[in-house]
Amino acid sequence: MAGDTDTRSLWREYRRTGAKELRDRLIVMYSPLVKYVAGRLGSGLPAHVDEGDLVSYGLLGLIGAIERYDPDRDIKFETYAIARIRGSIIDELRALDWVPRSVRSRAREIERAIASLEAKLGRAPTDEEIAARVGISVDELESSLTDIARSSIAALDELWSVSGEGDQVSLLDTLEDPDSVRPADALDETELREVLGDAISRLPEREKLVITLYYYEELTLREIGEVLGVTESRISQLHTKAILRLKARLAGAAARA
Repeated sequence: MAGDTDTRSLWREYRRTGAKELRDRLIVMYSPLVKYVAGRLGSGLPAHVDEGDLVSYGLLGLIGAIERYDPDRDIKFETYAIARIRGSIIDELRALDWVPRSVRSRAREIERAIASLEAKLGRAPTDEEIAARVGISVDELESSLTDIARSSIAALDELWSVSGEGDQVSLLDTLEDPDSVRPADALDETELREVLGDAISRLPEREKLVITLYYYEELTLREIGEVLGVTESRISQLHTKAILRLKARLAGAAARA
């Protein structure tokens, strides 16, 4: 446990002095967190988004986390830092505004169609029902889901990424609709977790399995495809469809709050 003792001593000394050389030692110590988060987010991004850029964006979040972290608070630094790193990367990507307008628009159309159909039917709508509501074919729906997946950094774990200062991070809102209700604005963290858990439990079985394997078992989309015997592209479509269903349900819960 000497390593733990040394780390605590380093934190205490940095908090006491604010010395740059101590901050730099902490940056080096925790830099693998940046690589981890950048790799996790980068796996679903278009090929032109360079992972090195994501790492540099995330490093800014790590530095901010180190400068703001209070070792006396009852929260592990890793938990606090990962939320900040992820938030920093997403903020930079949003600022670049690289998601095509047509993809944003289609994502909102599909999300709203799902919300409307679920309210009407009392169950998860089928692909055929979603496509008909949007006014496209099932093939066009699948193509749209692929486009959204390639452009989206929406991730389920961001729903409960809360920094030590109480601010929500991302909230499945990367394809942002300025006219929509943000779940974070209407639901506190406990409610958000409860609504999310219920929403996941009501997903179609195949989508629920993809969500479980990706976020809880931490398999990659390629590995999930091998488990289920389908292509990585198909798993990406299922993941995106599940995320849009969850966004629709969370927006509905927030609007009722």
